[in-house]
Amino acid sequence: DMIGLDTMMLVAETLFAEYGDDFYLPPPLLRRMVAAGHLGRKTGQGFYDYS
Repeated sequence: DMIGLDTMMLVAETLFAEYGDDFYLPPPLLRRMVAAGHLGRKTGQGFYDYS
């Protein structure tokens, strides 16, 4: 939540592109949260609610 879930997803996608290992694929839950705009502390909601 601190660095942003969108940042976390970008890092995971970059690692997957570099190494091609499914271990680095972003989990479906992370993809859904980013798509819904729940990016963590910067939006007030991520895995935790910051309101």
